[in-house]
Amino acid sequence: MTEQLGHDELLMAHAAGRLPEPLALVVATHLALSPAARERYGRFEALGGVFLDETQPTALAADSWDRLLARLDDEPAATGPGGAEKASESRLPRPLRDYLPGPLESLRWRNYGTAAEYELPLRTPGFRTTLINVRAGKRVPRHTHEGNELTVVLEGAFHDATGRYRRGDLAIADRSIDHRPTAKEDRDCLCLAVTDAPLRLTGPFGRLLNPFLRF
Repeated sequence: MTEQLGHDELLMAHAAGRLPEPLALVVATHLALSPAARERYGRFEALGGVFLDETQPTALAADSWDRLLARLDDEPAATGPGGAEKASESRLPRPLRDYLPGPLESLRWRNYGTAAEYELPLRTPGFRTTLINVRAGKRVPRHTHEGNELTVVLEGAFHDATGRYRRGDLAIADRSIDHRPTAKEDRDCLCLAVTDAPLRLTGPFGRLLNPFLRF
């Protein structure tokens, strides 16, 4: 998936259940941390309900109701945007915690000096899903993208050429963006990031490293 993505398009696709797992995780995490995004998402859900109301009904199997009740009994209680859990009560929201094998401190991070990275065990072809922790006041190498990069801020904040992003904000970058994200001076910046194509370093020394980058 390398077509350009927009915020509203992502919310609408998530409401319709059409996002691949890595993108669905990013949007669910964004919704858990951003009241403004939840409000906008609710409008798309309501719009979807209107479309369903106007759709001609089709005949269901005789046991459909019983099977639906059985599924509801088997599923855990929801803790999504409307659930009882408050995102502020935890460092990480429930949608993301469910994908981690343990606390942040127990993960096997790759240390790159100015930042550290942990790759989540999602196996959706064509996507890479990572936690990235940028040290306070440090910058990641200048780069652009062969496709899309979606980044949700979990802790701290960062800024780049496109703006400033704080906890719960979703940054969307594509091949039109050449940037160097920089963490706020007083705190590390922890993010969830999903890419659907390789990064391409654009700094004077970074270009020499491009052949060694992996996706």
